[in-house]
Amino acid sequence: MNAAQTLLEAGASHAVALECGDETLSYEALRQRVRQAAGAWQALGLRCAERVIVLAPDSIDWVVAYLGVIWAGGVAIGVNPRLALSELAPIVSESEVRFIWCEADNVALLRPLLAELALPTELVASGPGESAWAAQLARSPEIEAVLQDEQAPALWIGTSGTTGASKGVVHAQRVALQPHSFAAGVLQLSAADRLYASSKLFFAYALGNSLLAGLRAGATVILDRQWPDPERALEMVRQHRPSLFFCVPTLYSKMLQNGVAAQLRGSSIRHCVSAGESLPAAVRKAWFEATGLAIVSGYGTSETMCLMLYSQDDSGLLQVSPQVQLRFDSQIDATLPQRIWLRSSSVAVAYWKRPQAQADGFEDGWYRPGDMFLRRSDGQLEFAGRMDDMLKISGRWVSTLWVEQALSSAAADSVTQLACVGVQTAEGLTALSLLVVAAPQQRALAQQRIQLAIEALPTYRRPRWVHWVSALPLTATGKLQRARLVAMHQAALVV
Repeated sequence: MNAAQTLLEAGASHAVALECGDETLSYEALRQRVRQAAGAWQALGLRCAERVIVLAPDSIDWVVAYLGVIWAGGVAIGVNPRLALSELAPIVSESEVRFIWCEADNVALLRPLLAELALPTELVASGPGESAWAAQLARSPEIEAVLQDEQAPALWIGTSGTTGASKGVVHAQRVALQPHSFAAGVLQLSAADRLYASSKLFFAYALGNSLLAGLRAGATVILDRQWPDPERALEMVRQHRPSLFFCVPTLYSKMLQNGVAAQLRGSSIRHCVSAGESLPAAVRKAWFEATGLAIVSGYGTSETMCLMLYSQDDSGLLQVSPQVQLRFDSQIDATLPQRIWLRSSSVAVAYWKRPQAQADGFEDGWYRPGDMFLRRSDGQLEFAGRMDDMLKISGRWVSTLWVEQALSSAAADSVTQLACVGVQTAEGLTALSLLVVAAPQQRALAQQRIQLAIEALPTYRRPRWVHWVSALPLTATGKLQRARLVAMHQAALVV
């Protein structure tokens, strides 16, 4: 099979497959452009199983280049175009990519990076006007899909482990068989639907549950180059009239806070889906009151691609999605929180060069997430949190250690103590609080350095609160008493 070919086989020729801004593309035209893109990739020298990073804002061209890689027998990797070069470099180096497909504006930035890494990686530039990619497309023939074993790699999703090091999650050709099982079985997805995800395509949530699911069902997938905020989400709904809306709890909360949610009452949306982090019950209740739409809360990971578990009521208790198998470790007390095993055609096959993580998470087609669940007597599951110290903020895993290391390095000797802790907002979402002790007579300098360092962090790693305190609590042996940090944050809020 070929995953790209499988994804595109259901769409009616003249039905709209993709919509982005004022541009639309039918399934017939999408199939033709993907075949031509595959020919271009092969003409450029792409060989079977070689990897290609797609580094650009979401667009129809993004999808064509991405699916073209898979059609040609390569492995496609969508990467956040907002990554700093310091974060992109280890991804490029470890994944040993053959090409990076990017927009022309990024070529000058990426060339020094590739020269420093000394890799045989080539840049392929796309963008408005004539470009190397456009020229290559124009002279390349359409080719038939390269057929491979269903277990052969088709695409990667980048994720971060507990140490913060990026891992490549390897998904096989079979990822395209049933990516719409959740959407079809729970949301009644059909070819008549229009899917819009506020998250971007380098996220598994948007890639699997909107793009792959929508194409597999022959539906219309709505894309947006711009980064989402409440006003942009409202504009997209009004302009493109999606019937299925995929969003994250943080954005749902922001849309409630600024009144955007109420403006969606009576809109084209018939189902709202939330994933990426736990959906607070208060947000679900407020959303229903404002819009008349209940949110379906889902659970999935980069390793599962699609939503494996879901909840349709205020209890937040989870049940298994259609076409998904679930099992438990029999030797563990059923009354205690435990990790679970999941299996479906969209579950990944491996981590790239991570043997320990591979042994811990994958076994004979099954995947075991790092999250913990409680088994209920009615067969449902209750999410019980992460097995380690990672926090999920705006749909992304964050380690407080990463934040502390970055800010401590920036503050240097202007700070004597610094600690970051996860706390709950008034809306029930997770956010970061930073507690800092300035060096004597260094408060102004420390504040300046900390502020600049916070602004340099990715948005989801930025502390929402910064508290300047006289000291942090230590044990008798001089270690930080992290258990007391939340109380310190709460006390600082009322001062």
